[in-house]
Amino acid sequence: MKIAFAYDAPYPWHVGGIESMNYNEAAELAKENDVHYFTMKWPGMESSFAKDRIMYHAWHETSQARLYRHGRRSIREAAFYALSLFRLFTQRFDAVITNAFPLLHLPIVKLYCKISGAKLIVEVAEAWNREYWKEYLGAPLGTIAYAYSNFAIRGADFYVTISSTTTDRLVALGVDRKKTKIFAPAIDNKAIGKARAKTAKGKIVLFSGRMIKEKRIDKWLSAVKRAIEMDNGIKGMIIGKGPERSAIEASIKRMGLSGSVSVHDFYKSQSELYAQISRSALTLHMSEREGLSIIAIESIALGTPVVLPSYTPLPKEVKEMCIVLGEDKIPSKIAEIARSRDKSAFIRNKGNINMYSKSKVNEFYSGLFKSLYEGDQ
Repeated sequence: MKIAFAYDAPYPWHVGGIESMNYNEAAELAKENDVHYFTMKWPGMESSFAKDRIMYHAWHETSQARLYRHGRRSIREAAFYALSLFRLFTQRFDAVITNAFPLLHLPIVKLYCKISGAKLIVEVAEAWNREYWKEYLGAPLGTIAYAYSNFAIRGADFYVTISSTTTDRLVALGVDRKKTKIFAPAIDNKAIGKARAKTAKGKIVLFSGRMIKEKRIDKWLSAVKRAIEMDNGIKGMIIGKGPERSAIEASIKRMGLSGSVSVHDFYKSQSELYAQISRSALTLHMSEREGLSIIAIESIALGTPVVLPSYTPLPKEVKEMCIVLGEDKIPSKIAEIARSRDKSAFIRNKGNINMYSKSKVNEFYSGLFKSLYEGDQ
């Protein structure tokens, strides 16, 4: 089959959990299909090139700084990306796979599929209600964005969600549950196995992700500081980039954590990240907005426990494997895990990890494509 992926932020040029999961899908499908990837032109990218059997088509130069403005995704960049997808009309595809966000592109993708007969599969990490849109953009713009998102997201042939929570929210917005299925190919079992075999765990509390307000790294720093007061051998490590980095670094200095908490850019390779996760005592994620948290899944697969606050929005499939506590109890739990000789003992329901293997990609999509085309007969 000839498949088009339409994603504005591709891995590894833009590092994030959803981006790496999307790359897993494209790379696995490219082993058996003709895969084209329509994206924006990130630093280091050419306009047209092949990599890992995937043919990339890049237009409109962008960057991390351009993608986020005032702590939010840039509407201007989303509009440019939407316009760039008129390039789809120069080729004939059997299926188009795209992310629901940044939303402005969806009418163009739907138009292409309607005219060409291609099947449209929309992958959904998060589905926002009216209240969340108003919180994100303010009352007037948030209300408009909510109405537009309801219009834009409907009309696909199928929806692939990353969790039961996302599915329920999507159905609440009017999508037929029969047109949804949960699939999240987040981990590479071979890479996980290599990393687990090479490293021993220390007393590092790890965060890895985009440095945005919703990740609540301020709360992360407070919890780590209290844990260090209980055990001064504990160290904190923050890995990532984002608009909040300068504020985070200032907070570390103000809180007297300069000698205990370090900040690093995203690693250039997956193996480096996996090695660091394996060396860590635990990963701590205080995010108040998260669709799945790939880093949490990777941590668990690597035998590194994950601690979450009780307000976490993560789905039950992930929470069942993690330690979920009230904020006041998190520091003492960090200290307990750091002192433990068997840190993997703090991971529960380890069998849940099997649903996140990328080895299932071709099997999943082959079945989905077959059912969609047989439905037309």
